Amino acid sequence: MTRLTKADLEAARDRLVPDVVADGLQVLFCGINPGLMTAATGHHFARPGNRFWPVLHLSGFTPRLLKPAEQRELLSYGLGITNVVARATARADELTAEEYVEGGRLLAEKVTRLRPRWLAVVGVTAYRAAFADRTAQVGPQERTVGNSRVWVLPNPSGLNAHWTAATMAAEFSRLRGAALA
Repeated sequence: MTRLTKADLEAARDRLVPDVVADGLQVLFCGINPGLMTAATGHHFARPGNRFWPVLHLSGFTPRLLKPAEQRELLSYGLGITNVVARATARADELTAEEYVEGGRLLAEKVTRLRPRWLAVVGVTAYRAAFADRTAQVGPQERTVGNSRVWVLPNPSGLNAHWTAATMAAEFSRLRGAALA
C-alpha cells in the first residue's frame, strides 16, 4: 500500500467514496462515514486497525480475509457497503446531528431502491442518530426500511474497545445466520 501523507489525507476530505452495491443483496453493510484513509484510497474500512474485514471473514461472510482494495468481491457473496453520511472525516464525532438525520433519510431511499434482505448498520450510536431510535441496541431491530430488515452491529473501529474481534465476529455470525435462513 502506498504511504499517504498528512496532506493526502486532508485532501481526501472532499472525495466521495463510491458505494459497493447491487440490487437484491443479502446484506448491505452500512458504515458511519468514510474515514480519511478510506476517502484517500477509495476503499471502505481502509484504515489499518479497523476490524471490519477480519471480522467479516471470522464470522463466515467471506471464505478468506479480503483486503479493502478487494471490496468489489463482496458483490459475488451477495454483500455490499455504503455509509450513513458521505462526508469523510478523521473521526465520526466530527459529524453533526443534522448530517446523521439527512444521512438516514438518504440511506432509507437507497435501501428501498436496492432492496437488500438486510441492512446492517455498523455502529449503534450512528443508527440511533440517523433513525431517531434512542433505545436501539446491537442486534436485530423491529424497524424495517422498505422491505429490508435491519440489524445493528458493533462499530469495527479500533477505537471501539468494548468489543473484541471475537465478540464482534459472534454478532456478525448471528446476522449471517439470519441472512441465510
